[in-house]
Amino acid sequence: MNLRIAATILALAAGAAHAQVPSPTCANIGALQVPGAEKQDKICLADLTTKYLVAVNRTDASDWGALHSQATRNPPGAVPGIQIDGYFPDTSTSNGYFGWFHDSQFVIRLPDNWNGKLVITGAPGVRRQYANDYLLSDWFVARGYAYASTDKGNNGTSFQNDGVAPGDAIAEWHQRVSELTVAAKEVVRQRYGAGPTYTYMTGLSNGGYLTRHALENRPDLYDGGVDWEGVSWRPEGPNIFTSLPPALRWYPAWRATGDANAYEQMIAAGYARGSEFLWEHHYSVYWDLTQRTYREEMDPTYDGTLNGGVAFCQPGTPYCDADYRYADRPQAVRDAVSRISLTGRIGKPMLTLHGTLDALLPIATNSDNYAALVGKAGRGHLHRYYVVEGGNHVDQLYDLFPDRLRPIAPCYREAFLALERWVESTGKRQPPGSKSVARAGSDLANQCSLE
Repeated sequence: MNLRIAATILALAAGAAHAQVPSPTCANIGALQVPGAEKQDKICLADLTTKYLVAVNRTDASDWGALHSQATRNPPGAVPGIQIDGYFPDTSTSNGYFGWFHDSQFVIRLPDNWNGKLVITGAPGVRRQYANDYLLSDWFVARGYAYASTDKGNNGTSFQNDGVAPGDAIAEWHQRVSELTVAAKEVVRQRYGAGPTYTYMTGLSNGGYLTRHALENRPDLYDGGVDWEGVSWRPEGPNIFTSLPPALRWYPAWRATGDANAYEQMIAAGYARGSEFLWEHHYSVYWDLTQRTYREEMDPTYDGTLNGGVAFCQPGTPYCDADYRYADRPQAVRDAVSRISLTGRIGKPMLTLHGTLDALLPIATNSDNYAALVGKAGRGHLHRYYVVEGGNHVDQLYDLFPDRLRPIAPCYREAFLALERWVESTGKRQPPGSKSVARAGSDLANQCSLE
């Protein structure tokens, strides 16, 4: 655990220890049963937000502590209610939370002061069910939402070992989101005596991808969604295999010599001019690991008997992912990508946000491409696309570069409010049209206007 996350845990725990919290109303907690769950652990809590959950070991700050800016503020005050932790039947064991060593873990939060609505999300990256607790859950439960999140059925940097055939692990994510949605709706009915009036799907990164996929393939389960920098998968490209290998191949050459051709190759792969100050961090932390694990999931034969290739290899090294060329790989690889690809055929309203300086999932190869796909599918009337100037993939980096970046969290929250108005007015209160959102304001971590 890094020092920053440890400090976050201590601060939150100290705050919870001295907070004045109301008594929760959990009269029917004994009657709650999560349909299909193999394990469930119910607890009545004085506060469902992270400042309290850290102290009672009902969240994991190591899962979310490095995702948000330290300047990001959540609503004050305690949110009493019920939390249910558990898991659905599964055969993989990479999630060790609670000592369960069992995947398909979930968390469901049911505030006493319910607003009649439910929000579903899946973990970003290869994180677990608590990864969205600070950025999403705190804000939603404070607004009265019932909240449910899943670890997607596999997690960690060896998630690709789950399943038998290429693409199995990611395909399971879709199943787990639908499974949790159906179950959470029933738990809401048990808790409050009525099912949710509105159910929304949302998420960041892989959670954004899951939002896209859910609204394309299971729109019957949702009323709308907000996609925060989702991944775009297309068998013909672009996808992460058309952007990450060039970064691994050309960035070291540009860093070492300033080679102009290497730089232009980076730009051609989709990385934005002006994002160069982020490339070293992404090379060290994200690019290599992301490419190798996802490539192993979709194309395990590329590196022979190795599992996940060779870390930080130089071009020319056997099985090096810096030399990976998606267009040259066998048709079976594109077939695997097809299993989890997007079509743009969303069936319910959706808002997409993406930062111009996203150096992990470049905007040009992910959301620009996906917005075009939605339009081509004839679903543009259900979609809005907000390009956030200075936004990066992880809000935490704003703390390192406050003069060049902006957190996307406040823009996301404004987008969600706009989605609510759109859906709950049956289309009468339209959100702002697709647009670029300027990097402007006196408190970039907490204020954003989509107007």
